[in-house]
Amino acid sequence: MELGLFAMPAHPPERDLKAGFEWNLEVIRLLDQLGYKEAWVGEHHTVAWEPNPSPDLLLARAFAETSSIRLGPGGFLLPFHHPAELASRTVMLDHLSGGRLNLGIAASSIPTDQKMFGVSAADTREMTRESLEIMLRLWSEDRPFTHQGRYWTVSRPEPMAGGIFAPFLKPVQAPHPPIGVAGLSPKSDTLRWAGERGYIPMSLNLNAQYLAGHFEAVAEGAAAAGRTARRSDWRMVREVLVADTDEEAWRLAVNGPMERMTREYSLGVVRAFGALPFLKHDPSVPDSDVTVEYLARTSWLIGSPATVAEKIEQLYEQVGGFGVLLALAFDFLDEPGPWKRSLELLSREVLPRIAHLKP
Repeated sequence: MELGLFAMPAHPPERDLKAGFEWNLEVIRLLDQLGYKEAWVGEHHTVAWEPNPSPDLLLARAFAETSSIRLGPGGFLLPFHHPAELASRTVMLDHLSGGRLNLGIAASSIPTDQKMFGVSAADTREMTRESLEIMLRLWSEDRPFTHQGRYWTVSRPEPMAGGIFAPFLKPVQAPHPPIGVAGLSPKSDTLRWAGERGYIPMSLNLNAQYLAGHFEAVAEGAAAAGRTARRSDWRMVREVLVADTDEEAWRLAVNGPMERMTREYSLGVVRAFGALPFLKHDPSVPDSDVTVEYLARTSWLIGSPATVAEKIEQLYEQVGGFGVLLALAFDFLDEPGPWKRSLELLSREVLPRIAHLKP
């Protein structure tokens, strides 16, 4: 079992953009010092609670201020970028990272993001796959080619002027940085695709009974491509807060930044997408009962180190095993001590208690 962080990144709408940026950077530096394996940073354009349209700006700075932790977008929204431009920018980021870049990709699910870029929701999945295909070709093929697809026409041109002008950019990591994709539905087609292609599968913070089917989709996709899926590659995103006592952890979780973001934002998003059933530990639970307190009791990993270790082991058994726990990031900038303490306790006191969990 290893640890990481998934940052949407979340900030209250009144948070100054630069202050939020600096908070994210401060947390990533701490993760590096504590020995966390990785951190992922999301991209959105029209969500005040997730104000980060350019994760690579944060990542470029973070790579310069860390030494070991792997970092990546979680993920670049491929339908909103020209694939040739993003391929070049990703190469530069991989070089700046010294080979510590993970490349998370996503199709986009926010309707206002899609409308801003003139992209139809019906096209985002196929646009994502076509874009990635183009990026991989630009990194792997040396001969000139032209890709004429449904959404983009991209060429790797012939050298010109005696070779003065010619494509040359290649990632540090061969053949490319590790690619990660996240899934939502119980039998996610995206996670099946991850299995087929050997990408890192990531499951979002949903109830364990739904997540159990996620790895089945990964394994089916891998088998169809003659691969063997590894549970050690599976990332699990979860709300986590560790304190010295169960009582303190509960107070911090249901009366602070985690509570406010969940109440004012996350639950609204889940309801808008009709995904409320994915949060219930029992389908018979009325929608009105799915509150912050309900989630804190049934799915959040909160408590003392001993309690959180026990809850992680329960989750591990419920889903059949996974390799990396990604703590969902929250904005504790106004009172940073409890969040930093939680990250420290998770690394130094919880992780040794779950060292026997080896998928």
